[in-house]
Parts: sequence; structure tokens; C-alpha cells
Amino acid sequence: MRQSFAKRILLIAALALAGTWLAVAVIRAKRAGNGGGKSAISSEALTRHIHYLASDELAGRLAGTAGAEKAAAYIAREFQRYGLSAGGPTPSSLQPFTFIAGIELGATNRLTVANEPLELKQDFMPVSFSLSGDFEGTAVFAGHGISAAGLKYDDYQNLNVKDQFVFVLRYGPEGNNPHGQFQRYHALRYKALTAREKGARAIVFIDDEEQFSKSTLSKLRYDADFADSGIAALSISLPKARERFRLHGLDLDAVKKEIAQSKKPVVRDLPSIQIAFHGELRKVVRATANVVGVLQGHDPNLKSEAIVIGAHYDHIGLGEMGSLAEGRTPQVHNGADDNASGTAGVLELARVLASGQARLSRSVVFAAFSAEEAGLLGSKHYVSAPLVPLDKTVAMINMDMIGRLKDSRVIVGGSGSSPLWKDLLPRLKPEGLELKFQDDGYGPSDHSSFYAKDVPVLFFFTGVHPDYHRPSDDPEKINLAGTRQVLDLVLETAKTLSQQEPRPQFSKAKDSGAPRGRGEFRVYLGTIPDYGEEVQGVKLSGVREGSPAAKAGMKSGDIIVECAGKQIKNVYDYTYVLGDRKPGEVVAVVVLRGQERTTLQVLLEERK
Repeated sequence: MRQSFAKRILLIAALALAGTWLAVAVIRAKRAGNGGGKSAISSEALTRHIHYLASDELAGRLAGTAGAEKAAAYIAREFQRYGLSAGGPTPSSLQPFTFIAGIELGATNRLTVANEPLELKQDFMPVSFSLSGDFEGTAVFAGHGISAAGLKYDDYQNLNVKDQFVFVLRYGPEGNNPHGQFQRYHALRYKALTAREKGARAIVFIDDEEQFSKSTLSKLRYDADFADSGIAALSISLPKARERFRLHGLDLDAVKKEIAQSKKPVVRDLPSIQIAFHGELRKVVRATANVVGVLQGHDPNLKSEAIVIGAHYDHIGLGEMGSLAEGRTPQVHNGADDNASGTAGVLELARVLASGQARLSRSVVFAAFSAEEAGLLGSKHYVSAPLVPLDKTVAMINMDMIGRLKDSRVIVGGSGSSPLWKDLLPRLKPEGLELKFQDDGYGPSDHSSFYAKDVPVLFFFTGVHPDYHRPSDDPEKINLAGTRQVLDLVLETAKTLSQQEPRPQFSKAKDSGAPRGRGEFRVYLGTIPDYGEEVQGVKLSGVREGSPAAKAGMKSGDIIVECAGKQIKNVYDYTYVLGDRKPGEVVAVVVLRGQERTTLQVLLEERK
């Protein structure tokens, strides 16, 4: 950025009077004297990194796969080439960890219905959230398995299902209508929660396809939550259910037709059908690794402190989970913007800062996180075993999807995590770049793990686009000039934070209550679930400041085990229970705090 001599002198003088900004003035003056704002960021290097990381060779960089390992090896080689140190007790820049990546069938799964053994995969299949073990009981047909007081519809009314196998149809009385009033009750986990709360021993989903092999119910589909549903759960083929029911006096086709016409519950007791189920499911554990490198600071008093500059390098592979593409055919999701762009940014910032163009007082930790798409697992692992202690980590800068700058506007999350940010960043930004501040330090990316540990954070993001989580997120669509602008701002921010004293002060951002994510919630709590913890219930990684949860006394580390009188086994249970509540209600939430059960009264607020 070129400035007249007079303006530059006035700026330096003004900043000198406010000693906090002296480092900013020095950096800007040096930048102006070295080419008038010419970027040190290399377009060629960014292009090389993004094109490799988003190539078909890496097959979408799904954590725990060969493609992700190749990406990690590439990043590690680049760090070593720049002269970064491993920063830990081993010479390797890899920080390995394991995670649960899926569910698979165990050695033995059996189902007998009315003394007839059924064939696994051909006639039945356990559902991924089923309990394992041996289960026996008689059968009950409970329509679609929906209990919706708000719609005055209840398949369980006047039906005793305690300790029985509950057979339910897919979807709802309106069929598979995504816009119907019953749509939110179609989810298999929701139906399992309802059956469990009614006292059932198991739930059996009756498929809606004539050929079971063509149905999604015939596949063991992991839904990204390794917590079970607290009930045995399995699916059965439509022909086999039809046959078994007919032999015991129930015409399934006639019942389905009656429900479709009347839109009213039709249920049956089937005491003559005895069922035995043995289910055995195993969790699939995979290994992956963060890639970390450290650039040591030069100031004897400050080099023990560090700034973390990070981005996740994993993506969603062939679209196994999280794909928004139409159809179910596996396709490589290259993830050029999400998040080869942010990873390339980390690499290029590491190269520039390691080149000695700026003398850094504090150290800088460069981190490429894995398994972000699986629930921020890499960054959560890092904060549990940081290279630099978190009390010495002065700030964390996260870059996730910085490759699609539009209208010169970059979103800066975490701007309320320190009072410094909104004064500092406008002074450092390249000319023409517009900053859109969002105060909340929590969010669906890796900075959230640091904010939960009281580290000031900044999250740079250029917005969602039609290629998000689709195979079309390719390198050719990256806005290279815009990416360089964002990186110029991050570079100047890192330089300033490295040299400036005192360190940024941490602050909790007051929550706005704005909607986050998709869904039809009418109520708002402000809890931040920890998706990386294997617990019965929902463990909280944080609670938003000023939220209903915070006002009720909920804390980070609490495990929610009951809400509104219903047991909470997993995050799905929690979501469904809240979805049935209304603003203004007071609900009892039971949490485990250590070994102690604590009941808190939460006043639900309206989701804005």
C-alpha cells in the first residue's frame, strides 16, 4: 500500500503516541519501504500446494486413509524444507492420534422371527447405532413409530410395548414427503429414541423396497456419532416382514394402505411372533496425525510464548459422510477451497516467515489439523497435548475456506475473543479488503477448540458457495488474488502479534443467539457439544456467554444425561428433545459434573 511521505510520517507519529501500536507502525513503514505493499505471498507456491492437495491422487483426503497420509507427508516435507523444527520430544513433525471412523459388523449377527432364521444382509441388517448383545421378546406393530403430541398423532397411544420388539414403517403417514408436517419424525434415531422411552426392548425398521439390497437400510451406514441409541435396532426386508406378518394374521400391505388413506395410526399386538436377535457391532478405529512445525522467536523473554497458525487439511474423501452432492455414487471430493486453500495458506505463511523477512520475537506454531470434518478431532487433540503450553499461547489464527473471496469481503470470526482485534485488524488489512466481524469464538472449525480453552482466536473465512462439500470444489475455481489478500492480512497480523507487548487479552464474546447450522429449532440454549468424546450423553466443550445454558449454570465439561424428563444417550437424542420444546418453557437438564448428578432449570429462549 503506497502512501505519501507526509501521511506516513503522520501515521507513525500518531501510533508512536499510542505505544501499543508502535509495532504496527514499524511493520507498515517497512512494508511501504519495500515495494509499496507488494505481497511476499507467492501465487506460484499457492497454486502448487492447492493443485496437489486437491488432486485426485489424494482421493479427498479423508482422515485415516492413504490420501490423507500423502497430504500429511507433503506438508511435513514442506515444513522441513522451510527449516521448521518439530518442537516436540521426537524429531517427527507428525502428531499422531486415533479416532473412531465408523462401525462394522462383528463376527456374529443373528435374527430369528417366529422360529425362522433370517439371512444377514439378505433379510435383515443391524443398524449402526444398535446395542450389541442378545435380545428376545414378542412383536408389536406400531405403525410409523411416531409420537407427536403437537400434531395430535401418536402411534403408541393405547399400545404397551414394554420389553417387546417394535416393528415400524419407514417415514411417516404422508410417505417420504420432505416438506410434510411429519418430516422431522422420519429419522431412524428419532424413532429409536421414542421406542426406547416407551420401554421397548428393540426397534425393527421395515424396509420400503421390494429388493432389500437396493435399500439404504441394507447397508451399515455410520452416522458420525459413535454413541449407541440405548436400544437394539435393526432393519428387516419388506418381503420377509410381509410374509411373517401374514402367517400371524396381519396383512401388511392392507395396513399400509389404510394408514396412507386415513392418516391415522394403525397398530397391532402380535404376541404369537417370538423374536430372538443377537447383534454384534464393532467400532472402526483409524490412525491419523496433525502436522506441526515451530519457528522459534528471537526475543529471550518472549520466545517461550507462541502464536498458532492453523488449518485443517482433511476433507470428506469420496463423500462417505457430509457430501451435499445429489445421488449416492461415490465421487472424489477434492476440497480445493475446503480446505486445501487454508492448508496452502499455512504452508506459504510458514515459508515467508521462516525466510527471515521479519524478525519474530515470539515463536510461531504452524499446524495442519486432521479429522476436522469428523468433529474438530485434530485440534482437540492438539489442545490436549500442545507443543507450547496453552497459557503461553497468545493467540490462534485459523484459516478454513479462504479461497473464494467475493466482493472483497472476508469474514473474521472470533473478533469478540479479544478487545484488541477490532482495532488491530482494520489497521493491517490490505487496501480494498472489507472485514465482516463475527464476535463468537465458537464455530464449526478448529479455532473453537482453542477458544474453549480461553485462547484468543481469529477465524478467516471467505464464505460458503455452491461447490461446498461437493465434487465440484476444484482448484480452477480458487480466487488466487483474493486468497493472497487474506494471507497478506494474516501475515501482518502474525508479525504484529509476534512483536507486540502486552499479549492480547482474552475475552468471552457475548452470544447473539443467532441461528447456527441447519435445523428447525424454535428454541435456543447456547451449548457447544463435544463431538470427539465417547460418552453416554452429550459432553459440552463450551457454553456461550450470556446464553440460557450459561444463565442456568451449565459449564464446559458437563455431560448432559437427561433433558425435559428424557434420557440423553447421544447428541441426536438431545437434538430431538429440544426440537419438541417451545420458547419460554423451563426444562430440567440433568448433567454429570465429575461423579455428581446436578439438575439445572433452563429457561428456553427463542431462536432468532
